[in-house]
Amino acid sequence: MKNKKVLLGMSGGVDSSVSALLLKKQGFEVLGITLNLYGDNTKNVQDAKKVCEKLDIKHISYDLEDKFKKYVIDDFIHCYKNAMTPNPCIECNRYIKFGAMYDIAKEFGCEYIATGHYAKVEYSKKYQKWVLKKSDNYYKDQSYVLWNIPKDILEHVIFPLSNFESKDEIRKIAKENGLEVAEKKDSEDICFVPDGNYKEFLEKNSDIVKKEGDIVNLSGAKLGRHNGLYNYTIGQRKGLKISYKEPLFVLGFNKEKNQVIVDTEKNLYKREAYVNNINLLLFDEIKEKMEVNVKTRYTTKDFKAIIYQENDKIKIEFLEDVRAITPGQSAVFYLDDIVVGGGKII
Repeated sequence: MKNKKVLLGMSGGVDSSVSALLLKKQGFEVLGITLNLYGDNTKNVQDAKKVCEKLDIKHISYDLEDKFKKYVIDDFIHCYKNAMTPNPCIECNRYIKFGAMYDIAKEFGCEYIATGHYAKVEYSKKYQKWVLKKSDNYYKDQSYVLWNIPKDILEHVIFPLSNFESKDEIRKIAKENGLEVAEKKDSEDICFVPDGNYKEFLEKNSDIVKKEGDIVNLSGAKLGRHNGLYNYTIGQRKGLKISYKEPLFVLGFNKEKNQVIVDTEKNLYKREAYVNNINLLLFDEIKEKMEVNVKTRYTTKDFKAIIYQENDKIKIEFLEDVRAITPGQSAVFYLDDIVVGGGKII
């Protein structure tokens, strides 16, 4: 290691707090940073500062609201305007936590950055490079939301929680070491939509308005009315307010005609997809057809597929039917537990 100074992103939660403790025990000089990204962050800053005082490490807070709006919130709004379903954590990881934060680390003379994500970075002798891998904690693994980070910084990234198999272990460590955040509830909502009501957020923070239109089936028959495309997502069943002989699900959208397209569940399954905005971590390009496992949403299982590159897109040919493939979400490619890369579903 060139030097043992690390900038650790601290949200004020238990994961990043235990990360600080572990890094210090491993002999790192830790600088804790809490990023002010949206709204009032006072409580999280205070919680992070208390942990740093307890562990005798320095803490700073840093304002990145403008960058966060540009790269995360504006992208979130853009996706819904274009009938896509975004995952803002992926943009935040690329541009904020592993983009801007790495630049800040260099300003403070830190060789490494660290976060409380559940994932691994290791040097692979097989590939002779640093690779991003799945965490040992199967249920908490967050490699899916990290596919888009710049690959040239991988050797400077540390995930202190990579080898833990359960969240209970993390809370136990925090409790044993007298960290006040030991029982602090996990934040599961989008940070800038803390009440989970993204529709209200869009109406208040963008020029998106409720524009009624038709709900149609695959044959084009009108079955009902909708109150704005942004109120629906692929795979949705509830809230359609249509009486039909079989349950109906949202299959997609016709943005030009302002239509929500619905049909029976069997039509939700597909065997192929394309992605753009590609970020490959393991290779520079996918020159030939490659069999990989693909994850199409954070909460789904992996599906076997063949991928190959067509200029600035990658085509995915699944070896089984996949439900509710959703534009705006990410498809992430794996070879065993190594992240090959990913892209945005189109």
